[in-house]
Amino acid sequence: MTVGSPLLDQISIPADLRGLPKDDLRQLAQELRAETIAAVSVTGGHLGAGLGVVELTLALHFVFETPKDRLIWDVGHQAYPHKVLTGRRGRIRTLRQGGGLSGFTKRSESEYDPFGAAHSSTSISAGLGMAVARDLSGGDNRVIAVIGDGAMSAGMAYEALNNAGARAGQLLVVLNDNDMSIARPVGALSRHLNGLTARDGETTGALFEKLGFRYLGPIDGHDLGALVPALEAIRDGEAGPVLLHVVTEKGRGYTHAESSADRLHAVSKFDVDTGVQAKGKPAAPSYTKVFAEALVREAEDDDRIVAITGAMPSGTGLDLFETHFPERMFDVGIAEQHAVTFAAGLAAEGYKPFCAIYSTFLQRAYDQVVHDVAIQGLPVRFAIDRAGLVGADGATHAGSFDLAYLSCLPGFVVMAAADEAELTHMVATAAAYDKGPIAFRYPRGEGVGVPLPARGEVLPIGKGRVLREGKDVAILSVGTRLQPALAAAEHLASRGVSCTVADARFVKPFDRDLVRRLAQGHHMLITLEEGSIGGFGSQVLDYLVNNDLMRSGLSVRTLTLPDAFQDHDDPIKQYAQAGLNAADIVRVVETSLAQIA
Repeated sequence: MTVGSPLLDQISIPADLRGLPKDDLRQLAQELRAETIAAVSVTGGHLGAGLGVVELTLALHFVFETPKDRLIWDVGHQAYPHKVLTGRRGRIRTLRQGGGLSGFTKRSESEYDPFGAAHSSTSISAGLGMAVARDLSGGDNRVIAVIGDGAMSAGMAYEALNNAGARAGQLLVVLNDNDMSIARPVGALSRHLNGLTARDGETTGALFEKLGFRYLGPIDGHDLGALVPALEAIRDGEAGPVLLHVVTEKGRGYTHAESSADRLHAVSKFDVDTGVQAKGKPAAPSYTKVFAEALVREAEDDDRIVAITGAMPSGTGLDLFETHFPERMFDVGIAEQHAVTFAAGLAAEGYKPFCAIYSTFLQRAYDQVVHDVAIQGLPVRFAIDRAGLVGADGATHAGSFDLAYLSCLPGFVVMAAADEAELTHMVATAAAYDKGPIAFRYPRGEGVGVPLPARGEVLPIGKGRVLREGKDVAILSVGTRLQPALAAAEHLASRGVSCTVADARFVKPFDRDLVRRLAQGHHMLITLEEGSIGGFGSQVLDYLVNNDLMRSGLSVRTLTLPDAFQDHDDPIKQYAQAGLNAADIVRVVETSLAQIA
């Protein structure tokens, strides 16, 4: 697939684009689409969404005076063509690489990114805030928010529409309707939007018009001859909130994307001609797969087990659960708040809901976790995927905070799997636990390659395990930092330092007997976790201080993620930057022992 780029080569910033004749835009769209495909083939990343908005991106930058006019992309999966047009083409092949461009919009990266994104359904709220700020300041710039139909299933989008529709100031919301989010959009509102595209356009905007918006559309989002005049008319028309309904095709213009079930939403590096992705054979099954298979095994023996996802059946592995138990699987759309309280309702009626959500997305439902689950002591099971650092998706998707924000809640049981076998046990433990809410976390990617049990064992609540005995230093790890802890202990042994290594298993309630024994039997105690300050180490330190276990001169170090938002990079490099690899543990031990010698 080779396309020259004589027009694209003339574009450094959108002002250059606005100097082209309109008749050149179709050719430019072909060049921009080819450039997007070529760039993502080198880096991997989110492909399908960007291909679906090539014409829309061109039209918006052609008609509006960006960056003076604020153009906000919801989520940011679709922003690669936007980056190419806004001075970042020379770095586009660094997408999601260490030190390279973010895979999402990012304020610190470009003045053409007025608002950062990566989580869904924020664009209208942010756009309304910018529009109100403009009006308060007496400005004349325009504000445009582009949001997909998948993101329109989230309540926040309708909260913003409700607020915006009551105001008179200019705000353009572009509904990018491609009938896709990551999975197919679900629910009554999605069915309604699907119906809008099928009718004649005279009465289709009733929903949005009742919310105070002037509705235009639906129009073909790949027809520049329709898009540009429509946007120009909106630009030059009366002030007030407008919703432009644009119908697009995710993966448009790349055969391999158009024929893929998910329209190549996210890809590894690939061959442009064949579409074949460069995926090596995994050395071990992914944690997500291990979780899903373990949950299926538990559900085979317990028909009260149900599964819930927020628009991520594939990402959470629950598509496997759905093939076995379709009537017990619930995809509630991009609606984490609803997902948690929906799970609470199921638990209140005696079911065993497993609510599978990425750590970063569970943050969106924290009030529901506290108010609807924890305070009522309802036995909702939280399967927290993508715990810890996640590599190329960066700070917006890192699972850094769940240990801290869950373990502070009374009555919550919080576990962290050290490996894939432990994850299997934790699924079984959660299935058997009915006394209150329980959560278990696990990272993105492959396991460490340990043998898997045929069925998980129910773990004793609040009890850890010792994997290596020593007498000088105790390393108490929680989660998958166990392997670096064992490697560090082996290295320290070669230097004459004897280490105990233990796996806490439980962040809450943690094993107080184990902590006491480690504190009393060693000169130094290190806690190690893939989480922020305020998590496991803080609880252990609090226990040691309040139980006078440091009077003997015990040296304590808590190793956590840094108090910073880490940028995208290879996960190994991220953990090295965080100081949580084996070499970092060795350095902390040797430095600390030298200080207390």
